[in-house]
Amino acid sequence: MSGCGHDHGNGGHDHGNGGHDHGNGGHGHGNDDHDEELKEVLVSLEVDQIAALEEMAKEYAAKLGQKWDLSAMLRVAVGHFLTKMGKMA
Repeated sequence: MSGCGHDHGNGGHDHGNGGHDHGNGGHGHGNDDHDEELKEVLVSLEVDQIAALEEMAKEYAAKLGQKWDLSAMLRVAVGHFLTKMGKMA
């Protein structure tokens, strides 16, 4: 998911950052007041999962008036899962 243009096992599709900024404010969806440190990792997802996250990013962008990308949606999804499992508050 580095967006480098190489095939990293995703069927030749580049599901990288799509030109979006991943380092602004810790969420990759515009300027906000969060200062979370981000670390880039390679994640393999099912095609259906990618499509659903990209659709959610569009919905969030429309509702909130900010640009959301796949990376931001993954952080939301992982954060929700970890909170549900009692690993984060």
